[in-house]
Amino acid sequence: MSQVDTQAQTAVSLPRIGDDAPQFEVNTTQGPVSLSDYKGKWLLLFSHPADFTPVCTTELIGFQNIYPRLKEKNTELLGLSVDSVQSHIAWVRNIEEKSGVRIEYPIIADSSRQVATQYGMIHPNESQTETNRAVFVIDDQQKIRAIIYYPLTTGRNLDEIERLVTALQTTTNEQVPTPADWTPGDQVVVPPPKTQQEAEERLKDESIDITDWYLSKKNL
Repeated sequence: MSQVDTQAQTAVSLPRIGDDAPQFEVNTTQGPVSLSDYKGKWLLLFSHPADFTPVCTTELIGFQNIYPRLKEKNTELLGLSVDSVQSHIAWVRNIEEKSGVRIEYPIIADSSRQVATQYGMIHPNESQTETNRAVFVIDDQQKIRAIIYYPLTTGRNLDEIERLVTALQTTTNEQVPTPADWTPGDQVVVPPPKTQQEAEERLKDESIDITDWYLSKKNL
């Protein structure tokens, strides 16, 4: 069998934006958890490579720092690595002891790599065993709305992740796209016209900020 055939057989079908989030039932630092427990809420499912490592420690603290604001947006956090529950507990206790930050969200102990495999969190060309820094934004209907991957060497930008959740929820609630670098309070994009007549009418609309018929913005 050729190397290409072997790779094809072992390839995992990765979830994509718009897919139903793969279901799971797992053990965490706060007891058993299933994806269905979060139905009706938005969820940030994120993986880190390993407990008691420096970059991951800064990230766990960073996620905790944005957690109160996420909860105001009906959004929960759920961490994951392939370490054991006991390792996770020892680590979060150590973080609180050394930094004064209490990690309030659960962390999955995925020693079987079941969830990591379902979600494509292990990239063999980077590491055969550790999960990379993946982030899955799952909405209140348990659809995957965004996916971000970071390499092992690079910590995540938590402000951007919080901004992303806010932008996605604004798009869902208001049915409008958001432009580059959008933050709450900025103008949103008006969906482009679908016909020539609509394009001509758009140029006469004084209620929106028009750059051209295809690019217009408005305040919410």
